[in-house]
Amino acid sequence: MRISAPIVESLDTILPDEPLLMMGAGPVPIPAKVAAANGIVINHLGETMSRIIEQVKAMSRYVFQTDSTHIMGVAGPGSAAMEMAVANLVAPGDAVLSVSNGFFSGRLAEMSDRVGGNVTRLIVEEGIAADPDTVATAIATHQPKVLTIVQGETSNTVYNHDLPAICRAAKAANCLVIVDAVCTLSTMPLDMDEWGVDAVITGGQKGLSCIPGVSLVAFSDNAWEKITTREDTLRHWCLDAKLADKFWYQSSYHYTAPVSGIMAIHEALRLICEETLQARFDRHLKCALALQAGIEGLGLDLCVDKASRLNSVVGIHVPKGLNQKDILSHISREFRVEISGSFGLNIIRIGQMGEQCRVHNIFRTIHALGSTIQALGGEANLPRGVAMLEKTLQEYRPVFA
Repeated sequence: MRISAPIVESLDTILPDEPLLMMGAGPVPIPAKVAAANGIVINHLGETMSRIIEQVKAMSRYVFQTDSTHIMGVAGPGSAAMEMAVANLVAPGDAVLSVSNGFFSGRLAEMSDRVGGNVTRLIVEEGIAADPDTVATAIATHQPKVLTIVQGETSNTVYNHDLPAICRAAKAANCLVIVDAVCTLSTMPLDMDEWGVDAVITGGQKGLSCIPGVSLVAFSDNAWEKITTREDTLRHWCLDAKLADKFWYQSSYHYTAPVSGIMAIHEALRLICEETLQARFDRHLKCALALQAGIEGLGLDLCVDKASRLNSVVGIHVPKGLNQKDILSHISREFRVEISGSFGLNIIRIGQMGEQCRVHNIFRTIHALGSTIQALGGEANLPRGVAMLEKTLQEYRPVFA
């Protein structure tokens, strides 16, 4: 043979002896039961799979807070679910209003462009949530058929807290709404039916605490009507919702489903249902507020004002005189804690999604971050950071119970 087999290292020699604590913007740590489920392979068209699919859809209706009968899994990352929503709801020539306040909201706009939408980008000032009056004015001006928006902009840690009002404005104009909830679903309230959202997308690897590479999308009845009445042939095959419906609702063949991923997302959803959304929202809010208090106690600056701040991913300005990459490298190498940089912004990001959002994790992260800043020559008041973290945990009272 012309090409010889390469000699490579096994994973045992590549991976660190001590597992890294994943505290960045995703992927996140996964529970043991989710990891175990991900090792199971069964017939993707058998009776057992049909039973599991029915349970996944039932649990998803709870997590999405919807009565929709058009919830589907996607064999791909959150961006694949995003593209399924866009490709099926944006027909060539459709006017699209993309509320753009970061990297991932910009991705929604780009996807809408690529499928032939006539896209208007409503650019929101950096670090600020979208204003519902401004969006309503843009809707009246451009009369879009589809509006795209993120609930939480992972890239710069902005939270579009007026999403319900924005959805109402769109609904009054007979405009379909696509919402990216990759980092927010199950970490904070999102009521698909009550708010009038037409498509919600999420990825497994963030709020759901599942594996990367398996995602969910939910369509409203209005959205499904548009999908089923389109006369053109969708250019996407794998992401054609009508074809996916054959597997998810008709026990028929579309493509070989990501069986292990479906097992994993089943367990991830089951654990959410077992915890309940209310308890989960409180856990996330409590830990996120404590983390933010600890960061400020260290003497570091959060990058978004409280009113527009995303709790599931927290952004921190890099201290003057320090380098983002040096911080990320040092905290990983010396403390086995992984946090994230950003997309062109001089910030570092810490995740509070799913299994990240545990008290012992945030104590470890605050200690590692403060110690790293000190080791690199910056100033960090570690005792005060830990004290502020503890104080916030002790003073928290449930909001959602």
